[in-house]
Amino acid sequence: MAIGQQVTIEVVSDTRHESMVMFSYGGMDMAQGLGWNLYTGIPDTQQFQFSWFIGVIIGALLASISVSLLPKMFFYCVAIVLQLIDAIICVSAPYNYDAMVAARYIGGIGIGLITVAFIIHNSEVAPKNERGKWCAVEQSGLGLGIAVQVIMDSMWNPALPIGNNQVHGIIGIGFAIVAIAILILSVESPIFHLRRNNDMKANTCQWQLLDKKADTEDCKVAFAENNRYVAEGISETLFHEITVAMVPYFKMFLCRCLVAFSFSLPLTHTIISSTTSWKGTMYSWPIIVWRLLRWIGTLIALLVMDKLGRKILSMLGLICMAGLMLGMAGIYSDPLSVLNSVEMGKVCQISMAYQIFAGMFVSGTPAYLGEAFPLRIKPFLIATIVIMEQLIHIIVIVTFGKSGNFFQYYLGVGIVMVICFLILTVMLPETRNMTLREAGHRFRRLHDLFAH
Repeated sequence: MAIGQQVTIEVVSDTRHESMVMFSYGGMDMAQGLGWNLYTGIPDTQQFQFSWFIGVIIGALLASISVSLLPKMFFYCVAIVLQLIDAIICVSAPYNYDAMVAARYIGGIGIGLITVAFIIHNSEVAPKNERGKWCAVEQSGLGLGIAVQVIMDSMWNPALPIGNNQVHGIIGIGFAIVAIAILILSVESPIFHLRRNNDMKANTCQWQLLDKKADTEDCKVAFAENNRYVAEGISETLFHEITVAMVPYFKMFLCRCLVAFSFSLPLTHTIISSTTSWKGTMYSWPIIVWRLLRWIGTLIALLVMDKLGRKILSMLGLICMAGLMLGMAGIYSDPLSVLNSVEMGKVCQISMAYQIFAGMFVSGTPAYLGEAFPLRIKPFLIATIVIMEQLIHIIVIVTFGKSGNFFQYYLGVGIVMVICFLILTVMLPETRNMTLREAGHRFRRLHDLFAH
């Protein structure tokens, strides 16, 4: 096989499955802070709501300064331990407010640690023709966890002898046990070892990441590409890296921060109130469908992203989200619409449709984050964007958590989404089937109109 010939490399590490279950419990904690804390017996204070997001911020900060120094296995292990502590607290002290808030901080720190580490690790070990699918596991896992928490909380029977938080914790312990079992299959990125001039370990990891059918030439091609990526990354000056990262950072700031509007406290209040008005009770199918559609959207994206292309899928999801959000703003512009069950039925249906497109949009952001930035400053830039995403959640909780002014929220966010769609359509690149090095160069362009 010639060195220049295209090679299809299949990664056999199971980090994606391990991360799926860890992100799933994170999704459950996230949902609790965004209104799905209905029957836990714990006051739904603002501190309870945003404590998990503050934990994620702390975890992302810690990961940004240590992820280049420590093996990714360390972060997976620490995240599992923190998740386990979070879950055990939920089981042992389900009605203690202070204990539950502490558990949410701890769980959030674990998710913050693993988010930064996972995006970097999976973008490095995934083959170029499957990077989107592998990285989308982050959002798919969160979507699954959110679905589990929403369905459990919305259908919960308060007369049951076991507490809602106890079941929440038991599920978390189950996720942690599965993650521990899968952890032994995780393989370190060859790039991590190449940056330490340890070619032997890097080559060993490269072999472990290849499909069983791969031969020596396959390994040489993949190893040589990783070597070029590292050599290019360490040869650039810090000033040059910061300079060339400005355009990619602007693109990813817009793209990733919109993820915070895909699932928020106003959306929770909307689906509960509209379902209750339309169906006469919240114990009805729309809430279940509403949450499952988000997860289904991520699965659709996961299956077609590397074939259809990340940009076209993301932009389709974003413009549909914008249109549906403005549609809800139009209904809420009439204050009396909340008293009209027909109008609330329309809001409920729009909310369900919104979630499937939200799932499609958010799934492309992890791969883009892993591709966008220069090697040495990548952890810091990814962490700052993840932090901004959490800050938006906190701002929405504080600003719109109790106001119930859905018209202003949906109108404002809908307009922001339309503006971001126009900007990203011009600026966001299509990186399907590109190596990590090629994708990074593509991101540095100011504009990129091509969808393929």
